[in-house]
Amino acid sequence: MNKSSETGTLISFEGVEGCGKSTQIVLLVERLRAAGREVVVSREPGATPLGSELRKLLLDPAHNPDSLTELLLYLADRREHLRLVIAPALQRGALVLVDRYVDSTWVYQGFARDGVEISLLESLNRLVVGDHWPQLTFLLDCPALKGLKRARERNRATGEEGVADRFEQRHLDFHNRVRRGFLTLAEAEKERFRVVDAGREIEMIHNDIWLEFSLKYAIS
Repeated sequence: MNKSSETGTLISFEGVEGCGKSTQIVLLVERLRAAGREVVVSREPGATPLGSELRKLLLDPAHNPDSLTELLLYLADRREHLRLVIAPALQRGALVLVDRYVDSTWVYQGFARDGVEISLLESLNRLVVGDHWPQLTFLLDCPALKGLKRARERNRATGEEGVADRFEQRHLDFHNRVRRGFLTLAEAEKERFRVVDAGREIEMIHNDIWLEFSLKYAIS
């Protein structure tokens, strides 16, 4: 994975459960493809055959791994994701939009959960991705409670009412820490992060994302 020869762009979307990342990625992809850009859409965990199996384990409420085990499973998923999906797309010059990436690990397995030293987490994250850090990260910010309500509404709409993954089942305090963690990162890395108010109408959120994106990359 020789980053020096890559011409593509890596953009990540982050936020609490139910913040609307997937919806906004779909809207952005439609607009970018209409503008003639090659776009690759991916997610974590679960973007590769191995990742799909890891996703089942990681999100299954029947499992409750400790912090370090959880971290290592996510990093294994990320390494395969980078090797098989992200790096080849960047080599082709594509725009790569990822639903969760390095920042989710820092927040979910570090800031919001005890058990793994942040310094160790950061070292392992860097070991796995090297220089493949996002050039731009959209943080869709909304109150954790609002996001969880949206997640439950989504489950009802998809016929999965009563189904919640291991993270959705955690207490509200955990999700509030997740939100604080993302905002802490955004404050520390203002050049990379764009914080978007995700408590508004879908179209308003999309317009803000498109404006930020088009200004940064000169796309009309």
